Amino acid sequence: MESLVLPSPALGYFTSAMKLNGLSNHNSFFPCQKAFFTSITRFGSVSLTPPVSGTSLGLVSRAAGTSLQAVVTERSSQTAEDDVLKVLSQIIDPDFGTDIVSCGFVKDLNASIDSGEVSFRLELTTPACPVKDMFEQKANEVVAALPWVKTVKVTMSAQPARPVYDEKLPAGLQKISNIIAVSSCKGGVGKSTVAVNLAYTLAGMGARVGLFDADVYGPSLPTMVSPENRFLEVNPETRTIIPTEYMGVKLVSFGFAGQGRAIMRGPMVSGVISQLLTTSEWGELDYLVIDMPPGTGDIQLTLCQIVPLNAAVIVTTPQKLAFIDVAKGVRMFSKLKVPCVAVVENMCHFDADGKRYYPFGRGSGSQVVQEFGIPHLYELPIRPSLSVSGDSGVPEVVADPQSDVAQTFQELGVCVVQQCAKIRKQVSTAVTYDASVKAIRVKVPSSDEEFFLHPATVRRNDRSAESVDEWTGEQRLKYGDVPEDIEPEEIRPMGNYAVTITWPGGFNQIAPYDQLETMERLVDVPEVQYHQ
Repeated sequence: MESLVLPSPALGYFTSAMKLNGLSNHNSFFPCQKAFFTSITRFGSVSLTPPVSGTSLGLVSRAAGTSLQAVVTERSSQTAEDDVLKVLSQIIDPDFGTDIVSCGFVKDLNASIDSGEVSFRLELTTPACPVKDMFEQKANEVVAALPWVKTVKVTMSAQPARPVYDEKLPAGLQKISNIIAVSSCKGGVGKSTVAVNLAYTLAGMGARVGLFDADVYGPSLPTMVSPENRFLEVNPETRTIIPTEYMGVKLVSFGFAGQGRAIMRGPMVSGVISQLLTTSEWGELDYLVIDMPPGTGDIQLTLCQIVPLNAAVIVTTPQKLAFIDVAKGVRMFSKLKVPCVAVVENMCHFDADGKRYYPFGRGSGSQVVQEFGIPHLYELPIRPSLSVSGDSGVPEVVADPQSDVAQTFQELGVCVVQQCAKIRKQVSTAVTYDASVKAIRVKVPSSDEEFFLHPATVRRNDRSAESVDEWTGEQRLKYGDVPEDIEPEEIRPMGNYAVTITWPGGFNQIAPYDQLETMERLVDVPEVQYHQ
């Protein structure tokens, strides 16, 4: 049994009680003393000492009771919480492959064995979590199964919207958790249709969503949605753009600026897009969907550089010509370290007379998946309703949420939510400092390999102007300038491609994943630490 150390007043109470009664066996105590002694000895042995000098027995007994009650209550509460956390750790997040306790989802836990009441909050990574109902049901079931539990109260919530990256973002983008590009690099394949329906699918799943139409030459958003206010407004105090809104989704498009379609040169277009996107008051968003313009030129590159894209969805059609252009877009995203999480093949087939017809051939979407390793493929049929909804201003997933097309978009929405959550977790833990072995742990999101680097090695390999002369290439940072026992103060993600490492003295080093993979690795890291 575990030994319980009692405050001296409590011990004095027992000594005095034994002396007053002339008893040496606790079974001969008065009923109140016996109950008091029994409640203590359940937890372990008691060492008796003389009472505190000058303290009356009544005061001692009251002090002892108060102190004991606090100790017992604390021990009982801790035991109850341990019981609850133990059963909750049986619930595994299918996306992360880790239990919800280790994921840090369990918050505000209160449990009492005496009352049998348990309450806690499950804080998920996104309000659009596709398994949130399963989590809530399982949590109720496993906790209610504990023998001492009478009532269970589970509250569901989501983490505050915030970017995972350390980059100094414009004010309008600082409260957006995930930015998703919908791209085709070819016009006329249904990219805008996919972007709009994806945005409203995510909103239907409970997320806070914004939709940005990045096509200045031919904006589609004003036709595909029907907001009551069809013009963007400017906040006179902050000089920022106030998005219009339709059915809970915030919308920004050059078509709502009262200018129609733009007639201007590329550099001007890039500036307009940047201003529309970064100076809009998006507020807190879980997802911002960007309807990318066709192509892989300056405009697309500018968009990818000014915003930290979490993921991209590629839209294509069955024709070979579409595949050729889409392949260019996939390669562009690959170079910019933006993961493509899904391919949508539009206008695949139609059904008539009990048969399925493929008027544009087959295989473009599958070819993209196979050649570039994109894991998810979704096929959209040729449906008059899908075209009509795009022209009527009411997205298909809103007009007919039970249709097979809406179901496909629902599956796409689940995929996007799950993949974004995985990417955020991978990026946030890609490079960390393990103080127990005094080494930097690296596990690049695109690789299953994990390795360790000496902090001094990383610091000496800085390639910034402070460490290397930009004109001559001369190494300014000397080997001896970096102490062997240097430790990073903080490591933060920077896009999908690098981290920012803060060293003593305030120096911030940008360390790309590609560079970290080329550095000399530690080989004598203790195995027990390596596999943690």
